[in-house]
Amino acid sequence: MGTFASPLTVAAGRRHTVAVRCDGSVLAVGHGGAGELDVDAWRNVVGVAAGNVHAFRNTGRSHTVALLTDGTARATGWNGDGQCDINGWVGLTAVAAGWRRTLGLLGDGTVVAAGRRAEGAGDVESWREIVGISCGDWHSVGLRDDGTAVASGANRRGQCDIAHWSGLVAVSAGYLHTVGLTAAGTVLVAGERAAVGGAASDTWREVVAVAAASHHTVGLTADGRVLALGDNTFGQCDVAGWVDVVAVAAGAAHTLGLRAEGTLLATGCDDDGQCAVAAWSDLRRAPPSRSSAIPITEQTV
Repeated sequence: MGTFASPLTVAAGRRHTVAVRCDGSVLAVGHGGAGELDVDAWRNVVGVAAGNVHAFRNTGRSHTVALLTDGTARATGWNGDGQCDINGWVGLTAVAAGWRRTLGLLGDGTVVAAGRRAEGAGDVESWREIVGISCGDWHSVGLRDDGTAVASGANRRGQCDIAHWSGLVAVSAGYLHTVGLTAAGTVLVAGERAAVGGAASDTWREVVAVAAASHHTVGLTADGRVLALGDNTFGQCDVAGWVDVVAVAAGAAHTLGLRAEGTLLATGCDDDGQCAVAAWSDLRRAPPSRSSAIPITEQTV
């Protein structure tokens, strides 16, 4: 097996934002009606994931997941489908959270799942040689060690039609689309391309990280700039002035950029205060390399 992707240290859900500090504690802001912000007691955290609710349901039912230094995980928030029942997981190298489910990547390249099964997005037990994972609303995506990808779940817009992709270093699952990043720094899109600027993203170059949101797509360039295409109703694509960014995350309608100095930028929908991160500092940096660019993402729509 090759090198596993580094855990993501910032995450955007539908109505909340989460980040890991350098001391292993966690910050969270936004809607906390289901307990998804109850992270104050968490310690020794190296990665986070923010779950979501369905893209068209503005409810407060979401969850937050943390990967700990010892390879275990913690979760808080809405647990209606058992998506937070992950305390028994061990040997993890990454976690991802989506609509009503949680995925965990094990050190042997296999994947475990908790939560909703109805659409097949949790049917990941047969996956092998996986080095990165991402959760969308109704589908899940895995990056294989050989640079190919696998997907499971709803495929009504072709978001799972990625078996022919190769040369990948990152993948990200959105609502009705999937984004792949190649070793050459170019971006691939499957599914509902028109709604997320798919055709325009074909021109992106020197990209080192990607994040697929509900209806927009975000890219990070090698020189620390951020790109965004798709729905911009709430200003979630207004990232042209961002610089010195080392990691990105995309929620349903907001976008995050982790800066090299350990602060966080946010733009987009702030109805629940999910963009109120200006005072955050000393955040753990995600390495600005393509091998670590599994978003946020995880996800993360």
